[in-house]
Amino acid sequence: MLGFDALSKRSRVARRLVLNAAAKINLALEVLGKRDDGYHEVATVMQAVDLSDRLVIEDAEGLELRVSAPDLPSDGRNLVVRAAHALREATAVSRGARITLDKRIPVAAGLGGGSADAAAALVGLSRLWGLRWPAARLAELAVTLGTDVPFFLRGGAALGTGRGERIEPVAGTALALVLVNPGVGASTLAIYGGVTPAMYSDGSHVRQMVAALRSRDPARVGASLFNALERVAATAYRQVAQMEAALLAAGALGAAMSGSGLTVFGVARSFDHARQIRARVARGSWACWAVRAIRGPAIRMTRDP
Repeated sequence: MLGFDALSKRSRVARRLVLNAAAKINLALEVLGKRDDGYHEVATVMQAVDLSDRLVIEDAEGLELRVSAPDLPSDGRNLVVRAAHALREATAVSRGARITLDKRIPVAAGLGGGSADAAAALVGLSRLWGLRWPAARLAELAVTLGTDVPFFLRGGAALGTGRGERIEPVAGTALALVLVNPGVGASTLAIYGGVTPAMYSDGSHVRQMVAALRSRDPARVGASLFNALERVAATAYRQVAQMEAALLAAGALGAAMSGSGLTVFGVARSFDHARQIRARVARGSWACWAVRAIRGPAIRMTRDP
């Protein structure tokens, strides 16, 4: 069920919507091989977490994006703008929207922030423009924007296959985690470009993680973390190993890089434990968050503060 189903209970004439778009981590990520289309075949277990961006979507004559971060593009380089244009073109809608993006998820960090924002734009604009598209139709458009975007239309914990765009829900559990970001971005294209056939695997790490989540044991989840891209990233960025070591020394049950990096996360016994770990690893050059896994939708409506 998509997170915007509850919107049908509200007024049919929406003029202003506020949405939270959650980040994700990759609890396991395997590269299975190279595809004929040039992409890599992957298997991954993704989990939404409660670090989120905030989008305000309002009626307007044209399409406009305002961003809170001065270094964040507000033109067609931003997935939010591309999502808005793609939805309008697919429906021949003539209405516009003013979208204000309050960016809280770090950029180019392996947390899927841009994809989450694009998914939120699709959800919000579908409501604002009265389209009432079914979930499957929105997902078809989402995959044209990026491989992670379909996941954010669902949220929770999910298995991603193909290029990561084929999404299947898996049983999640109440995880507490610590995210550590070095303030340095990494190129997804460059990280995947460093993958060699020796790094390919057979999906066993993903199957192990699915079983660990089913057990609801944080220690087992921590012991099952895996990311094939970490070897590439750690070679180019020494911060990856430093952040992992700091998390483990602070008491994390396991630590790994998320996506193509460079954010590293650790699994905690509880949210209180996560906050203790965060306090121990926080330093001036690193941004740290204690977060919880989200078991429901990644895109949620909220009220103005």
